[in-house]
Amino acid sequence: MANLDLRRSRGRRQIDYSQQNPFKDTALGLVSTQSFPAIVGTADMMLKSAEVTMVGYEKVGNGLCTAVVRGNIADVRLSVEEGAKTAQKFGQLVSKSVIARPMPNLEVVFPLGSHLTELIQKRRGYSRLSNRSIGLLETRGFPAMVGAADAMLKSADVQLASYEKIGDGLCTAIIRGSVANVAMAIDIGMQEAERIGELHAVMVIPRLLEDLEHTLPVASYWVDEQEPLPVLLPNKVKETAKEPVLLPQTQKQPMPLKRKVEIEEL
Repeated sequence: MANLDLRRSRGRRQIDYSQQNPFKDTALGLVSTQSFPAIVGTADMMLKSAEVTMVGYEKVGNGLCTAVVRGNIADVRLSVEEGAKTAQKFGQLVSKSVIARPMPNLEVVFPLGSHLTELIQKRRGYSRLSNRSIGLLETRGFPAMVGAADAMLKSADVQLASYEKIGDGLCTAIIRGSVANVAMAIDIGMQEAERIGELHAVMVIPRLLEDLEHTLPVASYWVDEQEPLPVLLPNKVKETAKEPVLLPQTQKQPMPLKRKVEIEEL
C-alpha cells in the first residue's frame, strides 16, 4: 500500500512539473557551419522558412558557428531542414539538431535571446545602418580582411558596420548599403582578399529580418546613443514676510465722498 502511494505521489509530481514547464510544446533548433557568413545566410533561411524566433549565435572556436532558433516543434523541424539545405549548398554544413520540449534549465548554455537583445538596443540606441542590405566577406588572416574592407569602402557607397572573429584565423568584415552597392563592393573585396591572403567565404543578404538584425554585431560608432532626459529637482523657495504694498501717489484711488441727503418735509 505504501509503495502504491509512493508511485501515485511521484506521478503527481511529474504531472505538476510538466504543467509548470513553459517550453513543453516548443523546440530548439540548431544548425552548425564552418564560417560566419554561412551561418548568417543559414539563419536568414531558417527565419524565412518557418515561424521561429532567433535565439542567437554560438561561436565555439576553430571556425565553428551555430545558429539557435526556437518555436513550436513542427516549425523548428522545418526551419532546421531548410537551414541545413542552405548550409549544404555553401559546402559549410557541420551538424544539425532539434531538441523537443527542452528543460527550462537548458537555457543557460545558449546565447543571449533576441528579446533581451531588443531591450539592450533600446537602452543603447538605434543603429543608423538598420534595414539595409548586408554583405559579409570572410578571410583567413587579419591582413586580408583589412585589405578587403578597405577596397570595398573605396569601390562603392557602403559602410563598414563591424567585423567578427570566430577562431582558426577566420575574420569577417560586415558591410551595409544598398543591394547594388553591397554586391559591387563584395566583388572588389573578394579580388583584394585573394591577392593578399586567403578568401574563405562571402554572403550577400538583400533584406534582413528584424530578428536577424538584432543578432548581428554593430560597431559602437554606428549606434546613436540616446541622450538621458534631464532630471528636474525641486528647488526650495525661501519664504519672506509679506509687506504692505504702497501705491504711488498718482495711483491712489479717490475715496468715495459721502453725500448728505436732505429729506423735504411735506
